[in-house]
Amino acid sequence: MKVGVIGTGKMGENHLKNYIEISDQCEVVGIYDVNERRASELASKYNVKYFKELEELLRNVEAVSIAVPTKYHYEVAMVCLNHGVHILLEKPMANKVIEAKRILKRAGSTGVKVQVGHIELYNPLIYLLKERLKDEKIIAIDIHRMQPYDMRMKNVDVVFDLMIHDIYIVKELLGSEITHFNTIGKMAEQMPKHAIVSMLFENGTVAQMTASYNSQEKIRSIRIFTEKAIFKVDLLKNKIDVNRTTHFSVQNGELTFPQKLLETIEVPHFNPLKSQLQDFIHCLQTDRTPFVTGEDGMNVLKICTRISNDIKQWSSNHDGMLFDDD
Repeated sequence: MKVGVIGTGKMGENHLKNYIEISDQCEVVGIYDVNERRASELASKYNVKYFKELEELLRNVEAVSIAVPTKYHYEVAMVCLNHGVHILLEKPMANKVIEAKRILKRAGSTGVKVQVGHIELYNPLIYLLKERLKDEKIIAIDIHRMQPYDMRMKNVDVVFDLMIHDIYIVKELLGSEITHFNTIGKMAEQMPKHAIVSMLFENGTVAQMTASYNSQEKIRSIRIFTEKAIFKVDLLKNKIDVNRTTHFSVQNGELTFPQKLLETIEVPHFNPLKSQLQDFIHCLQTDRTPFVTGEDGMNVLKICTRISNDIKQWSSNHDGMLFDDD
């Protein structure tokens, strides 16, 4: 399978490096970026060809990763689709829902496969967690994805950058659709930088997500409350703690008191991006549906767009106001 990478920023380099590491499954034909200096540097560093014209790259590959800034996803994706090249689009799949719809419509008419990059779904910790929850009645989920602010986040919406991962994770764990949600947040530099969302799912589970650039430390945590246990997940340490409590019982006429049972599950270091690229190549070779489809990407994009718009509206209506006079 001949592949290429479009976009040579940090994420583009990660894609390139991992494609090279799975060279037994694909051949990296080359890279493209409008930033010639950066693209030339990467081409020399990884000993691959730098194509100065996007169309030239597309004439020589069967599939590409698109890792350009989100606002260019639609433009680049449409060129790829017009050349019949399969695409893996980094998240979010487009800047607007209407762009995502057009990408899917064009892909459908050309028979091209579209996969959306959500590496958290390739995290073995999430797979293991889903397996352990099969026999549990989930009551609620609480997720925090937070980190300190730096200048790279100046024009970045925290909902599309951080919270989008957790929307995917919760939908994967629950296998249920969202029926209702409420949102509040904090704006800075005309962008949501702190977001809190409470969601209700069809199966009755309640989930709360917090995503923020206003934290003093990096946090990636999930707490899942079931009828029998509490699952505490640390995505940074690749660890799951399961707390269970035994019930009161009477044995030989004596009352036994509840005891707390703690189980710790640790997962070795892994590379979810490599797993994602291997799956992308495999789905093309076997002509199967991608694990994260374009439709999946569009549906999550719709949710993120509503959340972000709600925060902007809420902030506009409540600017400087603590309580309504009524």
